[in-house]
Amino acid sequence: MWTELKAPSLAEMEATAHDIFERLPAEFRGLCEGVILRVDDFPTEEVMDEMECESEFDLLGLFQGVGLPQQSLGDVARLPNMVWLYRRPILDYWAEHDESLGHIVRHVLIHEIGHHFGLSDDDMAAIEAQAD
Repeated sequence: MWTELKAPSLAEMEATAHDIFERLPAEFRGLCEGVILRVDDFPTEEVMDEMECESEFDLLGLFQGVGLPQQSLGDVARLPNMVWLYRRPILDYWAEHDESLGHIVRHVLIHEIGHHFGLSDDDMAAIEAQAD
């Protein structure tokens, strides 16, 4: 039975993340205008150094950009805000925990988007509960 199963590809994981995003509460999604969602196998060396990671498996996701609380109308043009999900660390976490892959992706996605809003862990937990 398990001989036919395989880990999702980058494209499959990104499609899953977008599908999960579309099922988040509408008011939460509405505030995410302009945020780009990407999936990569691992964070870059630069990101690992910046985040002081000991291993390429330490980081499941990352928000890069200027969060809403720090933005102002006078900001000069900047790169778009991005949420990165890292496929291989997420799969590694999934293999070691008793959670569905979709639940883990949703948790990481909400957590990283939460950084865009400057939300607390309690705020993000409430959004996750609404998404169930």
